[in-house]
Amino acid sequence: MNEMYKREDALFERISALIDSARKRVKTAVDTTMVYTYFGVGHYIVEDEQQGKERAVYGKAILKNLSDRLTGKYGEGWSVETLNKCRKFYRIYSRYNISEIVHSVDEMTSIGYGVQNSVIDLRKSEKEYVFRLSWSHYLVLMRIENPEARSFYEIESIQQQWSVRQLSRQVGSSLYERLALSRDKDEVMRLAEEGQTIEKPSDIIKNPLTLEFLGLRPDVAYSENKLENAIINKMQQFLLELGKGFLFEARQKRFTFDEQHFYVDLVFYNRLLQCYVLVDLKTDKLSHQDLGQMQMYVNYYDRYVKMDFEKPTIGILLCESKNDTLVELTLPKDANIYASAYQLYLPDKTLLQAKVKEWIAEFEDKKEV
Repeated sequence: MNEMYKREDALFERISALIDSARKRVKTAVDTTMVYTYFGVGHYIVEDEQQGKERAVYGKAILKNLSDRLTGKYGEGWSVETLNKCRKFYRIYSRYNISEIVHSVDEMTSIGYGVQNSVIDLRKSEKEYVFRLSWSHYLVLMRIENPEARSFYEIESIQQQWSVRQLSRQVGSSLYERLALSRDKDEVMRLAEEGQTIEKPSDIIKNPLTLEFLGLRPDVAYSENKLENAIINKMQQFLLELGKGFLFEARQKRFTFDEQHFYVDLVFYNRLLQCYVLVDLKTDKLSHQDLGQMQMYVNYYDRYVKMDFEKPTIGILLCESKNDTLVELTLPKDANIYASAYQLYLPDKTLLQAKVKEWIAEFEDKKEV
């Protein structure tokens, strides 16, 4: 028992020093400093835990006592639940080679981690890794079991500057799985390594597009006009769902030739692809007439609207259900037109995860051949 108390005292002192140093820098880098602090706390706990023989006893006794002592010294925020999250955080992210320790106070101050006696030195990693999100972001990310999906959401959160709420929504809508299933199998792994890359028109397509934020009930009939109005009223959320680089230009955009007026439901511009993106909404079954009409819209924009430096216009028919065979038979192979299904409820994550897992397994098998 004396040995256990000595270990507990040493663990308490090390973590106290870590928190004290972090609090000194809290005014300049609250989120980043605390993320590194939580990682360091997890490191100490795992390191100490591995010295013990009875882990169940460790979890019930030492963590509870540690929580009580830290709470007594620092106030709320150091519950057993928080300490367990720190431990999980370390176990997940130590795989990125960020667990090396340096002991120079001057060096620690210069790199800004604010950790006394011990600090994670990212510069010594083979592939430099830096925590760039808030602790609240990482709490969401830690709930994602698939490492590839977690990596994707982390990259996108950094690049797109997602709030915690936006990250939670994208995870809940299975964005990773929907993007993966909209791509060739060879491109699935790239999502985890680079996030969503926008290099060609098909990169902006998701199947399905999830519009649960519109508040429309899937079991109630609604018109295309009502769907359009709902999208306009929730344009910020709709742009988030569309993805990277989209700018909204107009609704019911009119153009005229041969004394006839035509209207495109929604007109966007994608600054990454440098092209117009025309969206027509269809609440009825998709027909070949719908596809032909969109082809006419795209042709008009390519010939009379786009500038010489801009890329060809993209047409998207956003429909409740799509028929891939009909699209293939109606349009030429090089058509820049896509039919994308939408749904008014969050997708079944389990089914999507199973499909992506199957695709990744096929991808890995192909690499081994």
